[in-house]
Amino acid sequence: MTREAHSNSSRAYLRDFLTRAAASVEAGQLVLDAGAGRSPYRRLFAHARYEAADFQAVPGKRYAAQQYVCDLAAIPVEDGRFDHVVCTQVLEHLPEPAAALAEFHRVLKPGGRLWLTAPFFFGVHETPYDFFRYTPYGLRHLLEGAGFTVDELGWLEGYLGTLSYQAGALSRGLPTDPLSWGGGLGGRGRALVARMATLMARYASGRLSELDRRYKFVRRGMPKNYQVVATRSAAD
Repeated sequence: MTREAHSNSSRAYLRDFLTRAAASVEAGQLVLDAGAGRSPYRRLFAHARYEAADFQAVPGKRYAAQQYVCDLAAIPVEDGRFDHVVCTQVLEHLPEPAAALAEFHRVLKPGGRLWLTAPFFFGVHETPYDFFRYTPYGLRHLLEGAGFTVDELGWLEGYLGTLSYQAGALSRGLPTDPLSWGGGLGGRGRALVARMATLMARYASGRLSELDRRYKFVRRGMPKNYQVVATRSAAD
């Protein structure tokens, strides 16, 4: 079990998803990483021609060098340039997601594939550029509206991964000072209970993440993220 899987099973499942995406890319094919950020998965596509795009505007965020600094709804390339488009954990940051998906459809070759992940249950992040969370029905509606055929749509991680995230959020966010709990003797007692709860939640978060990699439960509860594979029709 890697440290990454122990601390955040979603990252390990995301890497699994992108490893599968990379395995489907033939040598020399052209791949666009849309919203690439620091391009952490570039090496997976070393056998392909890899290009990256991002608007590079989130305050304080570091970015890798990219071919296209642009709005993802207006990528400055010709129609049908790419064999694959990868877009992971980006759609929530786009104010016009339908326009961006239509643009991915435009820049893909007929028969080209989109590899997409997007959050369902996750806190606000990369402010002020955080706009949406997605159900599977919303994702399908947007993708089909953009002209894609949805080949796969499912949970990225299992429910234990979501519980791990919730426990981690509790361990960081629950107040542990007596004044937050009313002060006085009662406040000190409640704060002590809160401190104990944060310690237990921190342990539970790591353990649940580890278990999520061994037992991926998807029939009940909720995922943190959905993963999607969609295709631009060869007839387009």
